[in-house]
Amino acid sequence: MKKRIIDFRGDATPLLDIVSYGRGGKSLTPAQKEHIARTVRRVPEVMVKVSGGARTVAGVERHVDYIGREGRLGLEADTGDHLDGKGFERNLTEDWDLDLEAHERQTERSIRGRKPPKLVHNIIFSMPPGTPPDKVLEAVRRLALNEWQFKHRYAMALHTDDDHPHVHVVVKAVSERGERLNIKKATLRSWRQQFAANLRELGVAANATERAVRGQTKTHRSDGAYRAAQHPGSSLVQDRERRILREWLAGAPQLNGGEATLMRTRQDVVEGWLRVSARLKADGDEELGRRVDSFVAQMPPAKTETRILAERMRAQMRTR
Repeated sequence: MKKRIIDFRGDATPLLDIVSYGRGGKSLTPAQKEHIARTVRRVPEVMVKVSGGARTVAGVERHVDYIGREGRLGLEADTGDHLDGKGFERNLTEDWDLDLEAHERQTERSIRGRKPPKLVHNIIFSMPPGTPPDKVLEAVRRLALNEWQFKHRYAMALHTDDDHPHVHVVVKAVSERGERLNIKKATLRSWRQQFAANLRELGVAANATERAVRGQTKTHRSDGAYRAAQHPGSSLVQDRERRILREWLAGAPQLNGGEATLMRTRQDVVEGWLRVSARLKADGDEELGRRVDSFVAQMPPAKTETRILAERMRAQMRTR
């Protein structure tokens, strides 16, 4: 069987798997059609990102102090209490018994010669500009209750100091029963789906669809690489430009194998969407089928960042 490239699995059942939808002979369910309609209408997409995690108590306190704005904003705890003021970050780590846990984990790992595991996970839930911040916070509250209540300790803070309202959540990595929270791709997909569903229940248009299905090809970069690329005169960008220029002088730029993978993925996505369109039209959903066709026609070309940079440099050289 052909490997499934585009797959949405919050649990064992795909939520939006257009490749399978297109191949299947059965009619699409109302929920599947609704998700397809949201995607082709380009309903705002939720963002869930694991921004790291601390392995020491001091690291936890620094992050908590940052998202709580040094006590001025504070945090909303899983108990319903509001933690703020001087020393609030220390009160949190003591309440979560992180000192004891850090000592036990560090002792155990030092014997084995490995670095200690994370004490907490730092997670960000974000929405595009214009989304009501209070709805974003409430959607995250509902997700937290469903995912971590009575299992993993957590605390959160809503930030509205930039255009994208977002909520920082700190989750204790080990539950009260001693079970470790392992965040996998399927975990993030499930959280994105829940976050979007909660927002819709609150009257906010929100969707959770994978980048490739939407025709977006921008790859993930670490925070450090992203900040470096944004800095004028970045050595990271200059090194890439020099490498591409050398390859041109030698013949043609050697783009990595990621481009071939990107093109194969795009081909599977387009074929899947066209089969979905045909299935919708066969079921009598002509309007949605035509929207799918228009959505596919408007997809930007599938290009890696290296390819985009190479074409930009080539255009600049021609201009000169």
